[in-house]
Amino acid sequence: MARYRSLDDIDVAGKRVLVRVDFNVPMKDGVIGDVTRIERAMPTIEELSKKGAKVILLSHFGRPKGRPDAEMSLKPVVKALSEKLGGPVEFAEDCIGDPAKKTVKNMLDGDVAVFENTRFHAGEENNDAEFSKALAANGDIFVNDAFSAAHRAHASTDGIARLLPAAAGRAMERELDYLKAALSEPVRPMMAVVGGAKVSTKIDLLLNLVGKADILVVGGGMANTFLFAKGVNIGKSLCEPDLADTAREIMAHADKSGCDIVLPIDVVVSKEFKEGADREVVAVDSVKTDQMILDLGPETVNLIADKIDTAKTLVWNGPLGAFEIKPFDTATVEAARYAAKRVKSDELVAVAGGGDTVAALVHAGVEDDFTYVSTAGGAFLEWLEGKTLPGVAALEAE
Repeated sequence: MARYRSLDDIDVAGKRVLVRVDFNVPMKDGVIGDVTRIERAMPTIEELSKKGAKVILLSHFGRPKGRPDAEMSLKPVVKALSEKLGGPVEFAEDCIGDPAKKTVKNMLDGDVAVFENTRFHAGEENNDAEFSKALAANGDIFVNDAFSAAHRAHASTDGIARLLPAAAGRAMERELDYLKAALSEPVRPMMAVVGGAKVSTKIDLLLNLVGKADILVVGGGMANTFLFAKGVNIGKSLCEPDLADTAREIMAHADKSGCDIVLPIDVVVSKEFKEGADREVVAVDSVKTDQMILDLGPETVNLIADKIDTAKTLVWNGPLGAFEIKPFDTATVEAARYAAKRVKSDELVAVAGGGDTVAALVHAGVEDDFTYVSTAGGAFLEWLEGKTLPGVAALEAE
């Protein structure tokens, strides 16, 4: 991983600092449902404010399609942020032009302001050069603290970083450090757990991981496609038969690179997908034609635990079964809790991310027990796929 600039590399006293945060929070009728993303931005905001910067926050919210939409205004965020900071927060009715200029002009050192939704302008998602210049006109320094938006080459993540001295905020820095420890420079053996419904959404991820991981556990619905590719009867389970060749290609790559792929050896099956449905545990080669695989069986969970025992680093993306409906959450919950136990005893570094993954870890009650849990869905996935993230590349030190 290339070196990137951080807050330690810049002098911010008396400077106008444009900070790209991710305030794309769950909101209904102007009420924020989850303030996690605001909380993760607080260390950077507070540090810059205490150092005497004029802190100007930029963020997108929703998909307003390049024009103002009152329902997607960032104004409701101001109250929540003010409560967290314990002081006033200004709001500019636009992120460029006179409203932005006037707000900045009235700011004192240490003040904090939120600019209106960057996506109210088409130039944001187009990474338009003129829009980037208009954003940069209100700042002396740019700080990106939104890893979750770093996979997008937008004006407020990439364009502006080319125009101003740029650095990573503390949340961005923390994310990059943990991802480096988990994937770029892991302590080995390195193990990856990949679940979810479909192979088609994670082909690049799987191909990248078999070249990096020592152990790769494949769970969820995508494991069915691998089993199908090996000639196993999977009944009426979710499967992508047209990707059987892809699954075989991934397994061949694993063989060449010395990656141990772990597939189910027993499974939980049912004739219907509903809570409390009749179910049974069967060997993976004993699934009947009218049954569907909905979770991994206890022997497979024990096998995964044995593999975790040998690992020093774990990367997790995706649930192992249909965790949203009981009792098909068992494998995900038990494996996650076992990994968390190893982390707490300082025997494992475990990093997880992705929307369903975070929900699964919360469901298992271990979201605070993993070494690091990323709330960045798309950016986390693209990082695991080995792709360059524009918002990170723009921060690299020369």
